[in-house]
Amino acid sequence: MTQPTTLALRDLMAQSGVAFGTSGARGPVEALSDRVAYACTQGFLRYLHEIGGFSPRTQVALAGDLRPSTPRILRACAQAVRDAGGRPLFCGHVPTPALAHYGLGRAIPSLMVTGSHIPDDRNGIKFHLPTGEILKPDEAGMARQELALDPARFDAQGALVDPAPLPEPVDIETGYLHRYLDFFGPQALAGLTLGLYQHSAVGRDLLARILRALGAQVLALGRSDRFVPVDTEALRPQDVALARGWAAEHRLDAIVSTDGDSDRPLLADHRGEWLRGDTLGLLCARELGAACVVTPVSSNTALERSGAFARTIRTRIGSPHVIAAMDQAAGQGAGPVCGYEANGGFLLGSDIWRDGRRLAALPTRDAVLPVVAVLAAARTQGLAGLCAGLPQRATFSDRLEHFPNPDAQAILAWLDPADKAQRTARIEAEFAPLAGRLRQVDLTDGLRMTFENGAIIHLRPSGNAPELRLYTEAETEDAARSLNAAALARVRGLAPR
Repeated sequence: MTQPTTLALRDLMAQSGVAFGTSGARGPVEALSDRVAYACTQGFLRYLHEIGGFSPRTQVALAGDLRPSTPRILRACAQAVRDAGGRPLFCGHVPTPALAHYGLGRAIPSLMVTGSHIPDDRNGIKFHLPTGEILKPDEAGMARQELALDPARFDAQGALVDPAPLPEPVDIETGYLHRYLDFFGPQALAGLTLGLYQHSAVGRDLLARILRALGAQVLALGRSDRFVPVDTEALRPQDVALARGWAAEHRLDAIVSTDGDSDRPLLADHRGEWLRGDTLGLLCARELGAACVVTPVSSNTALERSGAFARTIRTRIGSPHVIAAMDQAAGQGAGPVCGYEANGGFLLGSDIWRDGRRLAALPTRDAVLPVVAVLAAARTQGLAGLCAGLPQRATFSDRLEHFPNPDAQAILAWLDPADKAQRTARIEAEFAPLAGRLRQVDLTDGLRMTFENGAIIHLRPSGNAPELRLYTEAETEDAARSLNAAALARVRGLAPR
C-alpha cells in the first residue's frame, strides 16, 4: 500500500508553478491540477483550524467564475473540504464579493475559484477567513502547513481518480441584491438607461437584476459564451471601441461592466468613455462621506488634491495591503473608512449610515457599490459633470505582456542602484526626454518616479502574471496616454538580451 506523501504546501506550490499573487493563489491551468487545488484548500483549512476558524462539520462556502477549468477545480476544493471533515456549501457561479458577503454574514470561511481578469489558460483560488480576505501573514500561515496527500486519490497527472459532483447550489444572490436595494432604495437609478457589457463576467445576470431593482432600464450588450479577459486596468482597444459604438447607437446614460469574477467595475459615460478605476473610487468615497481613504501608490493623485477627505493613506498594490491599512485606520477611530484600487475595486471598511439605513462594511473588492453610488449621484448632472468637479489629473496604464519577471526585476534594479546620484542619472537619461527632471522616487511597490513637471511614471512587475505594468499620470488623458506609450518603448529597450 502506498503511503501518503508529506510535504509543506509552499514546496508543492513551488514545484507546480502556482504561487500567491496580489489576491490568492494563481497559476497556469495545467499547473493548478486537482492535486494542487486540493492541497491549497487543505492548507487553508489546516491554518484556519490553528487560528480557531475551522473544525469538523464547519461549512465552507465555495463558488467560481465562468472559465472552462473552474468546475473541475471546484470539485477538487470541495473534496478537500469533505476530507478535512468540513461541509462544502456550493454557492454557484457568482461574483466574488457576493460570496464574501455571504461568508462574512454567516461567519464561515469561503473560497472562490477564479483567475479574475487574466486569460482562461490560467486560474486561481481566492480564500476568505470567516472575518475577511486572507492577508499576507495568512498566506505565510497557509504555506507552512505540512500536508499528507494520499496518492491513491490522484492519477499520474494529478487529477482526482473519482471526483464527486458538487452539491446543489444555494441562493446567495438575493441577499447580495438586497444589500444595495435596502440601502439605496428602488428609485435610486430611476430614469437611467444603462448598457450592461456582459461578456463572460460571472456577475452579468445578477448585476442586471440589481440595476433593474434600483429603477434603471438595462440593455444587455456583448454577451459571450467564451471567456473574455477584460482587464479593468488595461482595457483592450476593442472594449474601448465597443463602448463608444454602443453609446452612439443606443443613446445610453452610461455603460456598466465588470471583470471576470465581477469584483472590479467598469463605468462609461454617455459618450462611451470609460472612467478610470481610481476616478470611480474617488467619486464613490466622496458620495459615501468617507473620512479616511486608503489606496495603493498607483492611484491618481487627484485623491489628495481634492481635499475631500480628512486622511488619505497609500499602500502597496493589492487588496490585502489596502485591507490591512483600513483595519489599522479603523482601529485608530478614523472612520468612516474605505479603500479603492486603480483597477476600480472598492472596499468598504466601515458601516455607512444614511437616513436610518445601514450599509454594512464589506472589506473586499466590490464592483456594485461604486457603480450604484456614482450613478445615483450622477442622475442630475451626469457622469461628465461629476468628473468635471475633480482636480484635473489623468492616469493611464499599459503593460508589456509575456515579459518574464526576472527581466522586469533586472530593469528595476538597473534603474535603482544603491548609489542615489547614479539612480537619478540613469532615470533622467531614460525618461528626462519624456518628462523632464526627476523630483522624487517612491519604492513602496515597484519604482514610481515623479518629475518636476508633475508627470509620474511607475514601473511594477505583476504579482500574478508574466508582465510588466507601467502606470503614468499627467494633466490630461492624452498626455498620460502619450507618456505611457513613450515610456513603454523606453522600457522595452532596456530588456535584457
